[in-house]
Amino acid sequence: MTRNLQSGRRLRPIDLARGHGLSTQAIRNYEEAGILPAADRTPHGYRAYTPLHERALAAFLALVPGHGHGTAASIMRAVNEGAADEAFGLIDGTHAELLADRRTLEAVENALRDLASAAVADRPAAAGSTAGSGPLFIGPLAGRLGIRPATLRAWERAGLVRPRRDPLTGYRVYDEADVRDARMAHQLRRGGYLLEQIAPLLAQVRAAGGPEPLESALTAWRTRLSSRGRALLTGAAALDAYLHARG
Repeated sequence: MTRNLQSGRRLRPIDLARGHGLSTQAIRNYEEAGILPAADRTPHGYRAYTPLHERALAAFLALVPGHGHGTAASIMRAVNEGAADEAFGLIDGTHAELLADRRTLEAVENALRDLASAAVADRPAAAGSTAGSGPLFIGPLAGRLGIRPATLRAWERAGLVRPRRDPLTGYRVYDEADVRDARMAHQLRRGGYLLEQIAPLLAQVRAAGGPEPLESALTAWRTRLSSRGRALLTGAAALDAYLHARG
């Protein structure tokens, strides 16, 4: 199959470039980077590409949306060097990264649902008395979450919660937003997430003004993950066609 494609019609750099809206210099750069297999040269020194190079270019461009330019280039170099297992390992790495992103999204969504449930549970107490409202000190908040005060202090050092200090006693005081952040941190920690992974998520909640405005961002996040998953399928199909062409 490789010999047939290589011995077929000869293509100039412009022939490859036109079909994908690229420049001829981009085609030459891709060859020099190992993304395309090395081209033969005419007696006058011009590059002579073949349908095999056309397949390689199509595979690379299909891989980029799912894997990113750098990883897609590494996959193509590995294939062109005959190191298919290395290429498959890079592909596996992207799939593992996407799966981790999906699990993070699910954990955030679960945490937000828990926050909403907790808010509903607190409303009756707030309506009938002041037991469920107002700021909390570290002991009562820890008791409500079922954790130790030392855990809350560790979360504060990691930037997960940012309680103010009572000016008279110096005690930590957790307002409604702090309680929300602590609940969300607790849920994510139960899901196995590290403090350094949780901090940027809580920063997004604060920047959005609370969990409700963040819901649209989470929907967009899920859409991006789905689009990337589809792109990985498209890239895999194009790469498989190239592998078959190489024989």
